[in-house]
Amino acid sequence: MSVAGREAADRWICLDVGETLIDETRLWSIWADEFGVPKPTFMSAFGAVVARGWEHQDVFSVLGLSGWREHIPAVQLQYGGFHAVDLYPDALSSLDRLRELGYRLAITANQPAERTTELRALGVTTDVMAMSDEMGVWKPNPDFFARTLELLGNPEPAQVAYVGDRIDNDVRPSIAAGMHSVWLRRGPWGVIGENPPAETALIVNSLAELVDRVGELWPASVESRSV
Repeated sequence: MSVAGREAADRWICLDVGETLIDETRLWSIWADEFGVPKPTFMSAFGAVVARGWEHQDVFSVLGLSGWREHIPAVQLQYGGFHAVDLYPDALSSLDRLRELGYRLAITANQPAERTTELRALGVTTDVMAMSDEMGVWKPNPDFFARTLELLGNPEPAQVAYVGDRIDNDVRPSIAAGMHSVWLRRGPWGVIGENPPAETALIVNSLAELVDRVGELWPASVESRSV
């Protein structure tokens, strides 16, 4: 194994799910249809919620919709979990390329427990995969990132890059945990809202770009020093 490969084997790329691997457009479109709200109106309200720093469920208040929790079973039935069409086009290929480069891969995210099985059924393969409902803790709680490190075998936090679309849930808390934080600028939180902190290790517009620039996360690597 090359020096670069040996170094990568000690490093982890840990990814979020929503708007990182999975495009959530289909889910929110189902919610719009459930309430009979035109999709452009619903998505505009969703953007306003993101811009204000609120949580996704606040979109129902903005639209004056009450009792949305009662609609969850109907929406989830129609959604049917993750489908292949929900994967971002670069998701599987980027995971494959990172694996080929020698990096260890993980997924930890704020999702129901059943998403682990659904992702695996779609061909998503990682060394570690756990959803918040399985972990018993949710982002942005610091314990989520501490538990993530435990699942990874307690590597040094600086050996881990956490990739996600949200500044509040992904970037800031992973920096606080001592990880390299990668802000993926796609989905509502990736293009609307606050600016990333200066400590953000990398800002990319796709997972494919992450693959091309992953070496920037550990610039003081042995291979670069030996040139």
